[in-house]
Amino acid sequence: MKPIYLVIFLLTLISTACGPTPTTSQIRVTIIVDGRTQSYGYDEPIPVGQFLDEINIELGELDRVNPPQYTQISDEMLIQVVRVQETEECRDETIPFEERRVYDESVNPGEEFLVKKGVNGTQRLCFRTEIVDGVSGTPVQIGQPVVITPAQEELIYIAPPTSLDPVEIVGTLAYISKGNAWVMRGSSQPPNRRAITNSGDLDGRVFSLSFDGRQLLMSREIDPSGDFNNELWLLPDVHAPEPRPIKLRPSNLLYADWVPGRPNTIAYSRAEPRATSPGWKALNDLRLSIIDPQTGEEIDVEPLLDENAGGPYGWWGTKFSWSPDGQRLAWVQADAVGLLDLQSKEFQPLVTYSIFTPYSDWSWTTSVSWSPDSQLLATTVHGPPISTEAPERSPVFNIAVLSVEASFSAEIVTRAGIWSSPKFSPQVEPNDGLYPQVYLAYLLARQPLDSVSDTAEYDLYVADRDGSNARRIFPQDGQRGILTRDYVWSPDGRQIALVYQGNLWIVDVITGNARQITLDGNVSNPVWTR
Repeated sequence: MKPIYLVIFLLTLISTACGPTPTTSQIRVTIIVDGRTQSYGYDEPIPVGQFLDEINIELGELDRVNPPQYTQISDEMLIQVVRVQETEECRDETIPFEERRVYDESVNPGEEFLVKKGVNGTQRLCFRTEIVDGVSGTPVQIGQPVVITPAQEELIYIAPPTSLDPVEIVGTLAYISKGNAWVMRGSSQPPNRRAITNSGDLDGRVFSLSFDGRQLLMSREIDPSGDFNNELWLLPDVHAPEPRPIKLRPSNLLYADWVPGRPNTIAYSRAEPRATSPGWKALNDLRLSIIDPQTGEEIDVEPLLDENAGGPYGWWGTKFSWSPDGQRLAWVQADAVGLLDLQSKEFQPLVTYSIFTPYSDWSWTTSVSWSPDSQLLATTVHGPPISTEAPERSPVFNIAVLSVEASFSAEIVTRAGIWSSPKFSPQVEPNDGLYPQVYLAYLLARQPLDSVSDTAEYDLYVADRDGSNARRIFPQDGQRGILTRDYVWSPDGRQIALVYQGNLWIVDVITGNARQITLDGNVSNPVWTR
């Protein structure tokens, strides 16, 4: 053999001796499941999920596999199957009632009065628990608790922490606090000021003192949690040691008031409850009723107006206001103020304006106030647009004075605000010529073009009856404006009682001196007569 061929032969032998020995290779996989560890050899790579199927490992819906089932198996791979179950359970728990302590000036210092006992409620909570390889985890709440029985708060009346200096009261001043009627005469301090009802259900729709300051007409809710419904009641003598209310026949009232100059005579207008907004449908009727002040029985009933549509947005109800001499009756609807001819029963408009409808189911109606001589009406009217807005969306509201003879209509304060509520004072007595015989009070919005909301703040102004010599008398500089638009003149025309931050204040219109006379923060509906 030639040398060269010998070399190639030797090299071939060496190469063959150093190479791998052909064998059949397998993929080794270890699996941990159900507390056991097992190893398998597999010939080819397949997905983990397929591998588990082929070795008869069944997976539950919640079981977890690591690595994921779509992963290809590889040599020395460790597969873990974690068994997962979930359980759900619900349990009822107590909702503790909350205690609410409210100032009430009828409570003596250091004492308290339980008005309503608290009642615990019940709520149902549901939880989900995860069980991982037989070990239960921490329960996790599912959703929000479902209230089965709501808790009812406990209400306790306590005495206010401070006291106020007495203020002289001319005539009889009454108001509502926490659904009860209060009255004061002579002084703002007990025993001159006292609660005269204790039912806590006055709804404030009707709350009117007779002109001698003795009889109180009031409406009471039948079911505060239900639909619109109320009853008319009478306190024959608010100055009696223990006034006893008498139920009158009318019910479901939007309006009721005493008729001036006619003893024991009231006028009222009714409504029907309904499910849609605002919760009633006004009948827009008007009846005169003479009542027996001792029994509450109707001696005579005279229909002044039959049921009618009440004009635009009439389901809210027509408002009525008697002149001080009892000879004229003013009415208010969504687009007009006028007089009712008591003979022909015809509505005679004195001023009309665009309806104000910021919301589809709500329309504003204004208020009216009579001058003491029954010749003028003060009211708020809706003004014209200031830009491109539709007339019914104009933010302008002006104060106007109207002649009942329709001889003039004058807007005396422009951009006063929707709740300006102008009111003539009674005749100022005694009058020595130093002061006007009649004042005009009104509320002026601090933001007149944004005066509609419940948070709009107002200031109280007093002017001469024609709007001249206007001056702000309340509140003082730097204080929050008035939010609750309840105020009333004293019978001598020298003071105004108003609700400010939930309490009753009296302001002297000449000096501007203001005195707070209540502390419980729940006052509404002040009325003031002789």
